[in-house]
Amino acid sequence: MANLTQDNIKKKRKTMKRRRRIQIFRLVFMCVLIALLGSAVLFFGISVYNVGNRVYNEFNSMYQGYNERKTARVGAVDPKFDGYTNILILGIDDGEQGDQQADTILVLSFSNDTGKSRLISIPRDTLVNANSSSGRLGTLYGWGGANLIVRHVSALLGVPIHQYIVIGMSTFAELIDTLGGVDIYVEENMDYDDPQSGLSIHLGQGYQHLNGEESQKYLRFLSSKLGDVGRVQRQQKFMKALYAKVLQLETIPKLPAIADIFQHKMETSAEIFDSAHLANVLRRMSSDPPTTVMLPGYENSDGAWIPNIAEIDSRMQELFPIQDIVEESSEE
Repeated sequence: MANLTQDNIKKKRKTMKRRRRIQIFRLVFMCVLIALLGSAVLFFGISVYNVGNRVYNEFNSMYQGYNERKTARVGAVDPKFDGYTNILILGIDDGEQGDQQADTILVLSFSNDTGKSRLISIPRDTLVNANSSSGRLGTLYGWGGANLIVRHVSALLGVPIHQYIVIGMSTFAELIDTLGGVDIYVEENMDYDDPQSGLSIHLGQGYQHLNGEESQKYLRFLSSKLGDVGRVQRQQKFMKALYAKVLQLETIPKLPAIADIFQHKMETSAEIFDSAHLANVLRRMSSDPPTTVMLPGYENSDGAWIPNIAEIDSRMQELFPIQDIVEESSEE
């Protein structure tokens, strides 16, 4: 009987030892598993952090580069003009690369709050000081591209230029054709032939529906009566007609094709960081036609346009009144 009891005790002890070993093994296994899971989570967390940090650094570097390019292009911007978005539009001739000129120079300004617009026309032969000498504004494109003209236009007007758009003649014609043409009144019979350049203009006086090519000819025609002044006046009239065309409901289905032209066939300073702001500005475009102004000045005997600085300052104060700028900035 005693032997049976001792055997039972030995069996129980063995069973308890085995159970303890199993429990210890389970505990060690759980610790190892938790450690492995913890390491995996930590590794994943560190990886996510590193990826996020790299993406942030790349984004921050891109944004810093964008700000540097913007500062180099625009310069120090007076906060009084925060309520406006001013866009320089350059119409470029079909000359060779590096020898092209800006035939059309316009500043289109939007009020960010009301969507009302202003259109400032600057004659291509406006005389400016460049490289310690005087030169005509339109020729500067061949010297330093759009950025050089941006700096001179901004200094001339005393107004910051936030963005620019450069459009060639063929692209301009394609844009007008995509919109379906423009209706406009042709002021006089336009007849001009230049076999050397291949330019042939023949438009009759009266109301006309102009396609892209005809629109080019209307804008390029130089009347013997008013010269470049008349040319600038036609540009302003055409831009008003084009502005009204863009706002028509029939333009909406054509927006993807228009956006494709802007993206692939025009040069612009706008970058991805500008998209939201520009979309908001365009969304608020007023149906009222733009207020149009020609750069004050006079034409000298050489055909150059001499700016009247005092008159320019006065007109800019009318177009960008301080009171309105303060109100618009405070509302944002």
